[in-house]
Amino acid sequence: MKGPAPVEVEISKLLSDRRSPYAFDPERDVSETDMRALMEAARWAASASNIQPWRYIVGVRGRSDEVRERVHSVLLGGNQPWTANAPVLILTVVNTENDGKPNVSAEHDMGLASAQLTVEATARGLVVHQMAGVDLAAANAEFGIAKPERVLTALAVGYQASAEVIPENYARRDEAPRTRKSIDDMIVVGSL
Repeated sequence: MKGPAPVEVEISKLLSDRRSPYAFDPERDVSETDMRALMEAARWAASASNIQPWRYIVGVRGRSDEVRERVHSVLLGGNQPWTANAPVLILTVVNTENDGKPNVSAEHDMGLASAQLTVEATARGLVVHQMAGVDLAAANAEFGIAKPERVLTALAVGYQASAEVIPENYARRDEAPRTRKSIDDMIVVGSL
């Protein structure tokens, strides 16, 4: 398992400890208390005009197994092998309109809600792997999601395990060094 992110400037441990592993402990479930806290963290994310254009489809092993299996079924093939162990699978749903007009910040707001969910998960010793690898048409059809709403991404939530519980190609990713662009590379115009 990788350690904290190699940061350029000291930041909160909740952020530097956050990781997106492929290896989830197949024996540990996530409590309802923890799941409620993750949703509460998402609920209080900032949103443009306080529209809160996000919703979640949540499948939790042992409590909503049928939903979890349906979410798993719409993940793209590359995500299905490693998500099989994740006790919680979530689809994000975003409403792209407000009062019949396009909500241009809807995806941004959905991302912020999921980011807050992820930070709360880290604070509770959980890990979250966010993914775009979803068959979006199948997901919308499977759960009856229609415009102006649409499925956007997926999240796997649980406790990190050693890489031995996943296929080798995913294990190599989990064990690879953590890297990011530099702070300077993120700034297009201006300076710190």
